[in-house]
Amino acid sequence: MTQTAPGVLPPPNMATLFYLGAHQPHWLWNARFPLFVSHRQLTRKARLRPALCRWALDSGGFTELSLNGRWTTTPGQYAEAGARYAEHLGMPDFLSQQDWMCEPFMIERTGLSVREHQHRTVANYLDLRALAPTLPWLPVVQGWTLPDYLKCVELYASAGVDLAALPCVGLGSVCRRQSTGEIGHIVATLAGLGLKLHGFGVKTGGLQRYRHQLASADSMAWSYNARRLPPLPGCSHKNCANCLIYATTWRARLLTGLAARGHQTDLFALPTPYEGTAA
Repeated sequence: MTQTAPGVLPPPNMATLFYLGAHQPHWLWNARFPLFVSHRQLTRKARLRPALCRWALDSGGFTELSLNGRWTTTPGQYAEAGARYAEHLGMPDFLSQQDWMCEPFMIERTGLSVREHQHRTVANYLDLRALAPTLPWLPVVQGWTLPDYLKCVELYASAGVDLAALPCVGLGSVCRRQSTGEIGHIVATLAGLGLKLHGFGVKTGGLQRYRHQLASADSMAWSYNARRLPPLPGCSHKNCANCLIYATTWRARLLTGLAARGHQTDLFALPTPYEGTAA
């Protein structure tokens, strides 16, 4: 299995690094595969200890803007939290910046324009980088149409940020339409510019279509599926939407299916089975 240093993701000609989205921060001390953990959940943990797996931080921006129409967490507060996580959990592969999503309903929620969301996204990345320059902040390219995303790349360049030179760049506002041909074209175009992309919330359809053009991806699809099914045998909860046993077996099944379709699996590898599972 190929290894990379913390904060450095594989180049695009390598297999995609897959992070399982996790509701529960304590999975960091139980799982043996990469996790994508939300700041909104992690900040509630008073005590932290070194993680047992690779991990990356989700800013929780979608929920933040949906609920409030703005960011209520300041860049200073977020940078301070990121430094705390890195100190106690170990350095993450990346920490997602506080970006501004550009879905039409989000634009309506904030009352701002797509261009204003993009300007605020770029400004936030610059702020975080200045506040905590040793942390691996993930810049996010935001937009809705392909010209929007290309304009956002230009905004970063105008601010002195060469996205193609960075280890990874988030692709925003695609998780609810990421299996469509439109998103495939956007991914291909941005990857063609040399951007090593992280796909947020990529579902199975998206992984099948353009996983080879992503440096990394995360998914919470396992929880959505589990919420609509009875619990696994031996599980006492109502459903397995927050169950590490279910998540582990779902992940193994997903990666096995992708491997069967001929995908590379160097980093997109099967996990070490969770203790106590039959996976």
